[in-house]
Amino acid sequence: MKPIHVVILVCLVVLLAIFVCWPRVSIGPVSAKIPQAITDISALGVALGAFKADNGRYPTTAEGLAALSTAPSGLPNWKGPYIYRPAGNDPWGNPYVYVCPGKHNPDSYDLHSFGPDGKDGTADDIDNWTQR
Repeated sequence: MKPIHVVILVCLVVLLAIFVCWPRVSIGPVSAKIPQAITDISALGVALGAFKADNGRYPTTAEGLAALSTAPSGLPNWKGPYIYRPAGNDPWGNPYVYVCPGKHNPDSYDLHSFGPDGKDGTADDIDNWTQR
């Protein structure tokens, strides 16, 4: 995947997330964070796809999302950075949880936020394996 394609995909994901989530953004500061987490997970997914296209695999759990901004050792085809600043925390200040291979996505990865309550496995979690 060419870098320009990655940029275009990221822009489309962000615009789509804004369009889909815009009515919820005006409800209040807590609910405005939910669309941000959804957008972050989508954008990280695009970057993870570009990483896989170049390297033939997703980053391992040990390499984590840091592999998107800093080249792990032993990857001669790494053409990043795939994100231009290290993956930060979710809108509630907790790190995004990345696991590869995933429990829910065994052929790829699981990526999620604990959501507003900060607890794993609750109804407000935001992830890449359920429909929203």
